[in-house]
Amino acid sequence: MALSGRLMHHRVIVLIRIFLGLIFFTAGLSKLYFEHQFPVVIGPVWLEERLAEHDLGLYARFIAGSQIIAGLLLFSQRFSTLGAVLTFPIILNIFMVTVSMKWQGTPYVNFVLLSLNAWLLAYDYPKLKFILTDVTRDIKPLILKRKSRTADIIWLLSALAIISSVPLSYVSTLAAWVVCGAALTAIVINQLAHRKKE
Repeated sequence: MALSGRLMHHRVIVLIRIFLGLIFFTAGLSKLYFEHQFPVVIGPVWLEERLAEHDLGLYARFIAGSQIIAGLLLFSQRFSTLGAVLTFPIILNIFMVTVSMKWQGTPYVNFVLLSLNAWLLAYDYPKLKFILTDVTRDIKPLILKRKSRTADIIWLLSALAIISSVPLSYVSTLAAWVVCGAALTAIVINQLAHRKKE
């Protein structure tokens, strides 16, 4: 593949990560915010209420929390491989719930999201292939090395701030939005500053 083709493919992968990250991040927060007062791209905000009819309300909150974390990991680009690994079983799980409950159209949307996620995993295969091998002697021992621990700490603190905006939404929706918006801005600035250094 030519250099320009590889660069274009990488840009498409980044766009898919951002797209899936945005979908899952907003879907998770909209389910957990007070009276679902958070902008959402797709996804039923009333999932907890619907699943609570089957005594699965806590399960719906777990899915929502997982969606937030997976979305943030995909957004980060830094931890996007982990986000893609985490997102795949979430989408598969949601796909099976929508099929089981005979929702119209939603399984097709989830199938598209599942396919995009599979594309991300295929792209990250070189990072993941060691999981599939039985021959460990060929795997070089790697020392865990992060290029910028400060960037990791900023990302983690921003993620915690976003999660803390959920209980804050029950006190003040506006304050929760401000905290969430500021934390998202910090993540974007942190990412851009890290890329500039590289």
